[in-house]
Amino acid sequence: MGNIRELDQSTINQIAAGEVVERPSSIVKELMENSIDAGATMISIEIEEGGTKSIRITDNGKGIEKDDVRIAFLRHTTSKIKTALDLLSVSSLGFRGEALSSIAAVCQVELLTRTASNMEGIRYRIEGGKEVGYDEIGIPVGTTFIVSNIFFNTPARRKFLRTAQTESGYVSDIVEKIALSHPEISISFKSNGKVRVHTSGNGSLKDVIYSIYGKEITENIIEINEQNDFMSITGYIGKAIVSKGNRTFENYFINGRYIKSNIISKAIEDGYKFILMQHKYPFTVLNFEINPEFLDVNVHPSKMELRFRKSEKIYPMISECINDTLIEKPNIIDVKLEKQSEKRENIKYTPEPFETKRQHILGDTDDGNSSVREETLYNKTTVTPSFIEEANSLDNSKASKITQKGKPIVAKEGVVPPIQQEVTDVYDNFLSDIAKPKHKIIGQVFDTYWIVQYNEKMYIIDQHAAHEKVMFESLMEKRKTRQIHTQMISPPIILNLSMNEADLINRYLQNFKEIGFEIEPFGGQDFAVRGVPTDLYTLDSQEVLIEIIDNLSNESGKMSPDILTDKIASMSCKAAVKGNSKMSFREADELITQLLSLENPYNCPHGRPTIISMSKYELEKKFKRII
Repeated sequence: MGNIRELDQSTINQIAAGEVVERPSSIVKELMENSIDAGATMISIEIEEGGTKSIRITDNGKGIEKDDVRIAFLRHTTSKIKTALDLLSVSSLGFRGEALSSIAAVCQVELLTRTASNMEGIRYRIEGGKEVGYDEIGIPVGTTFIVSNIFFNTPARRKFLRTAQTESGYVSDIVEKIALSHPEISISFKSNGKVRVHTSGNGSLKDVIYSIYGKEITENIIEINEQNDFMSITGYIGKAIVSKGNRTFENYFINGRYIKSNIISKAIEDGYKFILMQHKYPFTVLNFEINPEFLDVNVHPSKMELRFRKSEKIYPMISECINDTLIEKPNIIDVKLEKQSEKRENIKYTPEPFETKRQHILGDTDDGNSSVREETLYNKTTVTPSFIEEANSLDNSKASKITQKGKPIVAKEGVVPPIQQEVTDVYDNFLSDIAKPKHKIIGQVFDTYWIVQYNEKMYIIDQHAAHEKVMFESLMEKRKTRQIHTQMISPPIILNLSMNEADLINRYLQNFKEIGFEIEPFGGQDFAVRGVPTDLYTLDSQEVLIEIIDNLSNESGKMSPDILTDKIASMSCKAAVKGNSKMSFREADELITQLLSLENPYNCPHGRPTIISMSKYELEKKFKRII
């Protein structure tokens, strides 16, 4: 072992900088958070060559006092706390100046700042931790940081940076995250002179989502607003159609700070369980306001990670809140054949030749839009035959008082014209008890999909996904109420297993019993299956068991509830009626009834949709009946 020596201050500063300054995006994050702490309502970010050449951040915050400028660049200096006890109540994004020493240690930094109480501002320059200039200057109230030549004095670390384009992407990602967490602040970001992000600062989170992610995503988000005695959740979550193969769409913020948390991510994804397909991740922009007593702040120097003191209370709140919000909103995927649909009032219907002749005979071609009127009369309104009969049996004075959907029907020239009333479509929910009697089952296509007509939409149901969902919910409910029944079989099924497989059976024996299997050792590495879940009695139970054992091979310890749920989902899939299988109308009607009775009938246990829909409008547009 060599001699122990004390490091010089320059080396200490560079080591500290390595904990905070990983790349240009780290600098942008720290300086933007300082701007927010300073009360800025406008922040401008400009970078060149991905930030490796220069970073310029300007805000209109309160600025830094003259006497505090030099102190701000010392290590462990802040305006937020005085003692360690104050750490427990800190709610700011970062301690003003805590990262400046680290940034200055590996960059060339120029600071321009003025407070409202001073007529002149300060221009301060520091390079590699050494002061090189301090002057008074006339500037507006606020702060500007100009950071140049990152890692200029540590070329070895500069080699680990990516291309300018990649580094610019990292910066853009950070800017977007902070913009989403603070819609009340106008944020502008330019890279090599080109505007990449610009938000208005009007306080509308939805507007920020639109400016960053565009129209398509913004049209498929659901607002969320829940709270309890220790936490509130606000923001937006995406429908099932908005998902991605990685977690880049998961945006969440705690007390205004963009952080990373395995607990938060897992809770969010648990809320989407059985709504998203496997290996798909949701779109979220969520703000969590959590009592500081539940948080352990500044765990990591980059302040991107955070620990919870009472995660057992936070986790279920998040998961249940998201799941409830998704279930409350119909989640049937509406198939769009055109990227941009026209407004209904601008649609012109092309009549068939016989229809044109009829209109001519009746003299109904005065404005060329008679077919539009017919669409309004017969398709847009929802007038029932019984209502028409009742209305036509009354005189005008009585008929004028009749209302449909709460709107009066006005008689004209002695004729009661209820179907001429402009009635807004108020369709019953396709999944409701009221709607069910109005379903019209058209038939089965490809021996897999059932077509159901309801109002002006065609619904297509995947019989396998639907049956799988029904069976899964049934098994889960029985397990929850401890009503899973076992069908004893004789002779028993003998499993001849490998040593590893036998170990898995022994380890999870009780768990298999919970889902309806009766298994006991049969000597050596063999096991006798004497009972199977009643719902799976018609299946090849040995095949189901072997598949479950195979899936367990990567698990360790006790089978978790999630793993057990996955196994039930797998069992449901095996037991469900398959695609390419004929079903009778009666069987299909019963399956649809069972599906629609579920709390969440929209997706199978693996996340695939059970129902999609297509409107009459889309079909008519495809057949060129609409021009």
